[in-house]
Amino acid sequence: MLSITLEKPGQFIATDGPQPQPAAGDALVRVHRVGVCGTDLHAFAGKQPFFSYPRILGHELGVEVVDPGRDPHGLRAGDRCSVEPYLNCGRCSACRRGKPNCCAEIKVLGVHTDGGMRPFFAVPARKLHKSTTLTYDQLALVETLGIGAHAVERAGIKPDDFVLVIGAGPIGLSVIQFVQVRGATLAVMDVSETRLEFCRSQLGVAHTLPAGPDAAAKLRSFGGGDLPTVVIDATGNAKSMAGTFDLPAPGGRIVFVGLFQGEVTFNDPNFHRRELTLLASRNALPGTFRDIIALIEAGRIDTTPWITHRFTLADTPQRFPALSGDPAVIKAVIDVPAGI
Repeated sequence: MLSITLEKPGQFIATDGPQPQPAAGDALVRVHRVGVCGTDLHAFAGKQPFFSYPRILGHELGVEVVDPGRDPHGLRAGDRCSVEPYLNCGRCSACRRGKPNCCAEIKVLGVHTDGGMRPFFAVPARKLHKSTTLTYDQLALVETLGIGAHAVERAGIKPDDFVLVIGAGPIGLSVIQFVQVRGATLAVMDVSETRLEFCRSQLGVAHTLPAGPDAAAKLRSFGGGDLPTVVIDATGNAKSMAGTFDLPAPGGRIVFVGLFQGEVTFNDPNFHRRELTLLASRNALPGTFRDIIALIEAGRIDTTPWITHRFTLADTPQRFPALSGDPAVIKAVIDVPAGI
């Protein structure tokens, strides 16, 4: 069985190994699609926190159940599923309080433990979310969409909110789609006019603006004189994240969904004067996966614009390095053919 392993930063190797044997509670799945995300690109570049090498990447997955195991959780062989890749302990305070996404002992597939860049692997059956209608491409996008959906959940967005999303990369795009589902007024800010044009033409975003010193004035023009009630930063950029504290209206909320290795500083009087709320958003909840699948099935989330690049598992070592430098990449998907 072919597996693609990131041996060290900048170097993939192809190996041939046995098909995995599921443990108790696991299902054996056949991988059909693997989405490539910023976590994978950062790991390839040697800039991903909470990561060790060698590692089989791949946590955005569209899979087929081969053997649902002894505790199948309603699964049958042949079911098409998205994988919730957050392996939580079930015992810690976060898990007991319904927040398995930030489990104290969390292991994320493709980050802390080997993921899906291989034809078959074993995964806890409770982490599989099935659909009778979605394609493997769509199922592989559910985890990416979950990052944005959970950020919107954390922000508690309502229809009367004015929301600024900073960063129109894949995470920001997923945030945008769920802000739109909530019916809030939306503005998107980015340094790339190409990305802003994508938001306008493909996602129907009415209010876009380039990052810069006059951002607050432009936001007031979008908000009828008011600044945003919610600012969601999806850049993972320290300067951008520090700048978010100047952009919300009094009583507003800031959500950091992007991640970087370092510290963010802010002016405390500026923060307290407006009684701002600062939130972190990590991963997604099991219910979020189910909600996203239902929204795609109902046609309320359109995945059509997402996939811009595609290659096969065997071609990954050759094709992967070019992804990070290609501004046209929104989402690359790896096809895993049968018989490898």
